[in-house]
Amino acid sequence: MQQSVSEKAEQIRNIVLDSCNYAAMTNEQLEEEILRCIEEEFRDSYITIREKASIADQVLSSIRGLGLLDSIIADDNITEVMINGPKDIFIEKAGRVQRLNEEFESEEKLEDVVQKIVALSGREVNEANPIVDTRLQDGSRVNVVLPPISLSGPIVTIRKFSKDPMTIEKLIAYGSITREIADKLEILVKAKYNIFIAGGTGSGKTTFLNALSNYIPHDERVITIEDSAELQITHVDNLVRLETRNANTAGVGAVTIRDLIKSSLRMRPERIVVGEVRGAEALDMLQAMNTGHDGSLSTGHANSTKDMLSRLETMVLQGAEGLPLPAIRQQISSAVDIIIFLSRMRDRSRKTLEITEILDVVDGEIRLNPLYVFEEDENSTLDKVSGSLRRTDNPLHNKIKLQMCGFKTEI
Repeated sequence: MQQSVSEKAEQIRNIVLDSCNYAAMTNEQLEEEILRCIEEEFRDSYITIREKASIADQVLSSIRGLGLLDSIIADDNITEVMINGPKDIFIEKAGRVQRLNEEFESEEKLEDVVQKIVALSGREVNEANPIVDTRLQDGSRVNVVLPPISLSGPIVTIRKFSKDPMTIEKLIAYGSITREIADKLEILVKAKYNIFIAGGTGSGKTTFLNALSNYIPHDERVITIEDSAELQITHVDNLVRLETRNANTAGVGAVTIRDLIKSSLRMRPERIVVGEVRGAEALDMLQAMNTGHDGSLSTGHANSTKDMLSRLETMVLQGAEGLPLPAIRQQISSAVDIIIFLSRMRDRSRKTLEITEILDVVDGEIRLNPLYVFEEDENSTLDKVSGSLRRTDNPLHNKIKLQMCGFKTEI
């Protein structure tokens, strides 16, 4: 029975692993050894040049790379990879999720790939510590869940990292915002308004934060704080990038976002950019915004602007049980100036639906002042969303920061 290319590759891989000290070799030396083994092993049988190249690539990738994942990650059109055990691989392409007609040879092979991924960033994952957030060398965000927590084998979810930093120009080209809105946002960032970007899963919060961060003046000291480093701020010279760390197998050594925010306050930051606020660290973030660190940016999961405020209240209570709700609401209204709400529409496009100013607390409730609201136009259909952000009649109330920075433009 004739062997498939994959079976031949596995055969050569085993020979290479048994016959040489591959760990001490460079990639070029290893590739030469792989080609030598192919020639020797198949010298009595016909094998095409294309097959040889394919076998060599698969063997090199399985030893040094991530095997099947290498080709998936190399495809720039794929934005997300979802591996539900060795046999079920799904990808997101052009906003649509589809099943991939490929699979890992076994659960052990997938676990080998998982261990390689986790080792790249100096982290560890095992039965004692079965959940880990990490990243690939290109910056792609990775979440891993191992058995026994997962019932269908190792679960790996990869949010692909864009090779080109997201810019406002690209958001305009994608139709997420208009040039007029971009100009207003530039003023808000430069005038040091504290901005939260809210939205559901996959709505483009981190992408938008990346684009917005390009408006931060290049001569400021900026500290970024993330679970897995994704932000691509390239134009700021005085930049400090901080990343959380999971606990080790003994359950110690964890460094949380809350720890990093507290530490960042002693680093003389002019701005603090937190990739995502999702727990008790919300209290520290709000306090930082309230104590002279204006211009801070962050994101949060929410289904509306009002929902983002409710979630912030809940998160603050996680960090300070017993704090009265009126005090929390006062803290939020004093700290957050603007909430930008994003959403993934029915046609899979990502739109900016609302830009809202956060006002003071009246009768126990935080007042909202919508400045821009998305309205669909006559070209919208069930399959295609068409429309744009419209300026409401509500004036911007908090103009002090604009005035202090010398901006005379109306928002």
